[in-house]
Amino acid sequence: MIPAAGRGVRLGPGAPKALRALGGTPMLIHAVRAMAASRGVSLVVVVAPPDGAGEVKSLLDAHALPERTDFLVVPGGETRQESVRLGLDALPPEYDIVLVHDAARPLVPVDTVDAVIDAVREGAPAVVPAVPLADTVKQVEPAAAPGEPEPVVATPERARLRAVQTPQGFDRATLVRAHGTVTDDVTDDASMVERLGLAVVVVPGHEEAFKVTRPLDLVLAEAVLARRRLNDGF
Repeated sequence: MIPAAGRGVRLGPGAPKALRALGGTPMLIHAVRAMAASRGVSLVVVVAPPDGAGEVKSLLDAHALPERTDFLVVPGGETRQESVRLGLDALPPEYDIVLVHDAARPLVPVDTVDAVIDAVREGAPAVVPAVPLADTVKQVEPAAAPGEPEPVVATPERARLRAVQTPQGFDRATLVRAHGTVTDDVTDDASMVERLGLAVVVVPGHEEAFKVTRPLDLVLAEAVLARRRLNDGF
C-alpha cells in the first residue's frame, strides 16, 4: 500500500509531492514500480488524494507497470493514518501481509522490500527497514520562539539508534487492530503497533531508500537514478 494523498509542502508549491517528476517520471510511479519489482508483491494499493483518485488511476494507466501485479486506486483521507485505514478497508480479504510504503521513497531497492516480507512471513507482527545514524543526535528542550538557542538535555547512544525507512511490513490483523485502537497522531504505522505492546523488529534498510522531502533530496534522487540508468544501460 502506498499512501499518496499528501501535498508535500516542504518541496514548495506545485503538484503534490508524489506526482513530482523524478527523471521525467512521477515519484509515485517509481515507488509503485519499486514495490511491484518484488515477486512477493501481487497487489499494490495506491491511496490517492480525496479528490484525485481518477487522476492517479490515469497516471498508472499511462505508465508501463509489471503485468503480474494488480493495482487498485482508492481515495484517501485528510491524514496519513486515515488514508492507510481506508487502504486497509479496500484490501481484498485474501491478503494477510501488508506493506506500507512512502511514495516519497521512490528508489527503495527490491532486496529491502523482500527482506521486510520475509521477516513478516517468519512470524514478526511488524517489521521496519532501518539504517544506522551517521550523525550524533542531541535531545533538546525546544525553544520558546524560532531561532532561539535550545538547551541540550541528553545525548542518546548513537549505536542504539536507527533511522527508520519504508516499506514497513505487517501481519494484516495486527495492522488492522492498531488502526482500530490507536487514535493518537503517530509518525509511522510501526509506532501504532508498539502502542499495542507488540514486538516490532528491524531489518537492514538501504541508503538509497531515503525520503525525498526537500529540494536537495530531489537533486540526490536524480543523481541516483542517473547512475542506475547508466549501470543498467538504458
